[in-house]
Amino acid sequence: MRDLRARFRAAYGASGWHLLLLVGCFAVAAWVAMRLAGEATAGRMLLWFVGAVVAHDLVLFPVYAAADRALRTTVGERRARPASGPSLLNHLRVPALAAALLFLVYLPGILRQGRETYLAATGQDQQPFLARWLLASGALFLASGVRYAFRRWRARRG
Repeated sequence: MRDLRARFRAAYGASGWHLLLLVGCFAVAAWVAMRLAGEATAGRMLLWFVGAVVAHDLVLFPVYAAADRALRTTVGERRARPASGPSLLNHLRVPALAAALLFLVYLPGILRQGRETYLAATGQDQQPFLARWLLASGALFLASGVRYAFRRWRARRG
């Protein structure tokens, strides 16, 4: 049995669980594609999806790759994981990514687009969106900083 697993891993390049998970992902994607095939707006959805892929690959990826390179230079880490202690770089990357995703999700509210529709649907104003996003981002960076300090303290202790 162990020999069969080793031969499969050598031929496939990963474990059987990887293949099973990949087949499951393709099954879900196929199910979604079949559901969308009958939709009248499937063409528009496909256009938005392709536009998002192109925008990410041609615009966003170079921007955050350059930002990561600048962050690496500023922090002074050349390696992804330093030899001793926790990496400051990752404790800055994770909250920055979370804050950026929150910004993208709540951007229409922050820019106050659809003000009348939002007010009619909820009875609330969009005024606090920016302040709440800033508070959430600050909390993410604070939690990451506390975790970094704790990990650094623990690494120094032994």
